[in-house]
Amino acid sequence: MKYFKIIPVFILIISSLGCAGKNDLQKSGWDNVENIFSQIKVPQFSSTEFKITNYGTIEDLRANIKPFIEKAIQECSSKGGGKIIIPAGEYFSKGPIHLKSNVNLHFEEGVIVNFSNNPDDYLPVVFTRWEGVECYNYSPLIYAYEQENIAITGNGVLNGQADNSNWWPWKGKAEFGYEKGMPSQLDDYSRARLLKLDEDQVNVSERIFGDGYYLRPNFVQFYKCKNILLSDVEIINSPMWVIHPVLCENVTIKNVKTISHGPNSDGCNPESSRNVLIEHCYFDNGDDCIAIKSGRNYDGRRIATPSENIVIRNCTMKDGHGGVVIGSEVSGGCRNVYAENCKMDSPHLDRMLRIKSNALRGGVVENIFIRDIEVGTVSNAVFLIELLYEMKDGEVGEFPPTVRNISVERVKSNKSEYALQLIGIDNPQIDGIFISDCEFNNVEKDNFIQNVKSITLNNVFINGKQIDYIK
Repeated sequence: MKYFKIIPVFILIISSLGCAGKNDLQKSGWDNVENIFSQIKVPQFSSTEFKITNYGTIEDLRANIKPFIEKAIQECSSKGGGKIIIPAGEYFSKGPIHLKSNVNLHFEEGVIVNFSNNPDDYLPVVFTRWEGVECYNYSPLIYAYEQENIAITGNGVLNGQADNSNWWPWKGKAEFGYEKGMPSQLDDYSRARLLKLDEDQVNVSERIFGDGYYLRPNFVQFYKCKNILLSDVEIINSPMWVIHPVLCENVTIKNVKTISHGPNSDGCNPESSRNVLIEHCYFDNGDDCIAIKSGRNYDGRRIATPSENIVIRNCTMKDGHGGVVIGSEVSGGCRNVYAENCKMDSPHLDRMLRIKSNALRGGVVENIFIRDIEVGTVSNAVFLIELLYEMKDGEVGEFPPTVRNISVERVKSNKSEYALQLIGIDNPQIDGIFISDCEFNNVEKDNFIQNVKSITLNNVFINGKQIDYIK
């Protein structure tokens, strides 16, 4: 078996000098993690407690907790903040919860909050970002805009109640309940309209969606917020993306479970955000487990805010299109991402690491460091870069993406179609791929490496055969 299909082919045997340079790069990259930790500020709250049972009877709270949470949030924030306590029980929220500064919304063990799946309950529209483009759309189920020191904590279950009878059919696919004649986001006046408004550089104030446009909201979205904590909750059955910090700073997400197998049900999407820690989380999703983004096309370049300083550690990834993904809406760039000590294993998980963009979206992706990842089964490639993502035949873009300085070390996989599948474009090429001390077992196909300017493999084993080289 051949282990590399390289177009064009240029292989040199590794030298000791090349290996030393690689190790120095790894060390300097990981040394930055402590600096990132020092910048992340976990929100601090007043010790004052606001018990939701002081705002309504148990019967009223169970029937519709939303207005009582709104009252508690308003009072808590206006009085300097504190903790709002939701006691054990099953509740219904007839619409979204909007957080304010200095509020910790705390769900005690045994809490279940079932959110309405009636789209009308998420009107009026709010300022949001949908697949990387700013607009006004249905409110996310939990939403905060320009707030500081906010938290969602506790052992509660937050259930969006999305399924093949609501929200998900809007994707326009039969597997999610769509039937011919149903409205969907694929209609000309829906998703295509939003992308055209972005392409035409129409002012955001005129990008009004919501009723009649079928763009599903995210579950939890923090927009232009600082000092955020999301811990211990379980979030299930989301209309679309589950956790979505946008233009945020100092975000801590820990001990959180996301379980949602609908379309575009990404677990966590840090977008144009900096200083983000994701740790001890469990992802079981219909799309990417973690997908880092920074805006799409014109909007991404206009706002020009990369995602940066993101640390992912001690997480478990089950089902999903990718474990750690960067893109495809990454026009604003992405840098300084660190992932370590994670477990990824499922025949329904496609890749460990995926970087995707195209010459319409562009973006610079750099300084990505991955180490100590235990991969069981993935259905596609352990490591995939695709810079022709969603490009039609003959389509030419003016914003070629750049991918450089990517380090993968101490990864062991048990089964995959490919170990490496790296698909670049002519100019600029993928540059500076470093892979060391990795073991890829039960690999079905030769690696495919195209338009990669430089790649180094050191102490890498594929199906038991050592493959070391520099290109």
